[in-house]
Amino acid sequence: MKQTLTVNLGDRSYPIYIGLDLFSQPGLIKSHVKSAQVMVVTNVTVGPLYLERVVQQLGGLKVRTLVLPDGEQFKNLATEERIFDALMEYRFGRNSTLIALGGGVIGDLVGFAAACFQRGIDYIQIPTTLLAQVDSSVGGKTGVNHPGGKNMIGAFYQPNCVIADTSVLNTLEQRELSAGIAEVVKYGLIRDREFFDWLEKNMELLLTRDPQALAFAIHRCCLNKARVVSEDELESGVRATLNLGHTFGHAIEAGMGYGRYLHGEAVAIGMCQAAHLSYATGRLEQAEVDRIIRLLQSAKLPVKPPAEMDADRFLEIMTVDKKNIDGAIRLILLDEIGTATLPCGVDQPQLEATLNDYGRS
Repeated sequence: MKQTLTVNLGDRSYPIYIGLDLFSQPGLIKSHVKSAQVMVVTNVTVGPLYLERVVQQLGGLKVRTLVLPDGEQFKNLATEERIFDALMEYRFGRNSTLIALGGGVIGDLVGFAAACFQRGIDYIQIPTTLLAQVDSSVGGKTGVNHPGGKNMIGAFYQPNCVIADTSVLNTLEQRELSAGIAEVVKYGLIRDREFFDWLEKNMELLLTRDPQALAFAIHRCCLNKARVVSEDELESGVRATLNLGHTFGHAIEAGMGYGRYLHGEAVAIGMCQAAHLSYATGRLEQAEVDRIIRLLQSAKLPVKPPAEMDADRFLEIMTVDKKNIDGAIRLILLDEIGTATLPCGVDQPQLEATLNDYGRS
């Protein structure tokens, strides 16, 4: 069964398809390709599993493929250049389409290439990880990392569509599945308390890849994100709440070296740090902090920062976060489970206390 949601952005609106075996649905991918020239970009892990199936659905078009290395450490300008090189080699024009077949790294790389090549070409998102299906493939955030900070180079650029085939999650490594669940939990924390309650009761079903539970969770997350993006495409307001835990998490990813922690793992730790700081600033009850930590632990996620990251190292990286204004660190905090604040400045001693105290005992 296929479910369809819409990201409402006027004449740039697009559908999100969620369901089993969508790769095999005749005409679905092709119906969103507006040109004869297509390039499918994937990585060395996903390509052997699904590339041929996607190419088969594009019969009659001039299809090229590009297989990139796999891992967050390759989400950089050097890898981006390989996409541009391939587009130039095969003489792709402005009326052409890129297809991102992979997780969040591939989606971000391909989306950024589409935004930049000849000042903008079409692209389609086919996310193959849970994290990408519930979060990174939707909303048009694209870009690459810089050694000094995560996602510091990029653009807002919306896809033609998102095709979330839930059957691909059966081949996902368990660690990657848990990393995706971190972003699932985020939606319950920032705007959907009822969903958080559901997650507490159904986490084991997600971990064992129950098809109905996964489909429900993906649909619920995409519904929440579609509504947020439709209201605030360029993150001038409510969309910033989607970054709960990300300022801390991005610091962990950059500070520890991209690839050592999966994005969702770093965000899980960051959400615990944000919850602790929310308690320290009088916003959140301790009992709710404990619920958040227990739920993330039940998803087999880390909840304490790495010992190698002290407060000084966190602060050094956090000062270049995209939500900051005039060098002042601004964070998403929680008033209660299901209600997040917009980015707000925090008292430096309180932030340092959280960085020094939480998870250090």
